[in-house]
Amino acid sequence: MLVSAFVGHGKPRRLISELVKRHELVTSSQLLAELADVLSREKINATPEQADKLVSLIARAATTVAPQRFPGAVPEDPDDEVVLGTACRGRASHVVTGDRHLLEMKGFRGVRIVTVAEMLDLLPKGRRRRR
Repeated sequence: MLVSAFVGHGKPRRLISELVKRHELVTSSQLLAELADVLSREKINATPEQADKLVSLIARAATTVAPQRFPGAVPEDPDDEVVLGTACRGRASHVVTGDRHLLEMKGFRGVRIVTVAEMLDLLPKGRRRRR
C-alpha cells in the first residue's frame, strides 16, 4: 500500500495522507527495510533519495515495534507473517494491504485485514476531504 501511495496519486495516497494526519501507524524495522528494498527495484524507479525520504517519513510517523512471531500463520507466503506480527505487537485495529494472501484471511487475532478502498470507507466521513 505504501508503494502504491508513492507511485500513484489516487486512493492509496489519499489514505496514507489521512492516516498519517489522524491515526496511529505501526511499523517494524523489517517492514521499513522491505519498503526500502521494494522502492529500490527498477520497476518502481525511485531514486535513492526518494526512497530514503519515504522510509524516513513512515519511520517518523509510525510507532516502531518488534513483531511477534506467528510461524505458519501464512503458509502460502511466510514473508507476510511479519506484517501480522507487527500489527499484533502494535495493537493495530487494521492492516491495509493489496496482498492477496493476507486479504483472503480477512482478519488475524482481532486485526481486520482490508483493502485501501475498504479502509477509506471505514474512516469517518466528516474528516475526509471531498474531491
